[in-house]
Amino acid sequence: MAYTYHELKGKTIQELRDIAKGNQGTGGDGDKQELVQGYSQMNKDHLLPALCKALGIDVHEHHLVVGIDKPAIKAKMRTLKHQRQAALEAHDHEALKSTRRQLHHFNRMIRSHAR
Repeated sequence: MAYTYHELKGKTIQELRDIAKGNQGTGGDGDKQELVQGYSQMNKDHLLPALCKALGIDVHEHHLVVGIDKPAIKAKMRTLKHQRQAALEAHDHEALKSTRRQLHHFNRMIRSHAR
């Protein structure tokens, strides 16, 4: 069965060990050989990357942003950062507060839409 990183991360340590035990390859001389060496002694933090490597699964967990235009929001945030810097240099506390609040709002928007 083909697994994804997200599916493996949701499994218990015993389920991961069963998967590592069940995935055995044959050595050059025909005898069985474990793909993940020492899986029974590993904890989940060590077993998960080793199992992903043995199965050829991408370890990087992707965070998709659905429902918003992330590139447009990031472009607005870049302009706001320039405005924030200008407000800092001009000692304009009202403009500084306003730009910081807008940046905070956009950051929260992106984070709330991430899966």
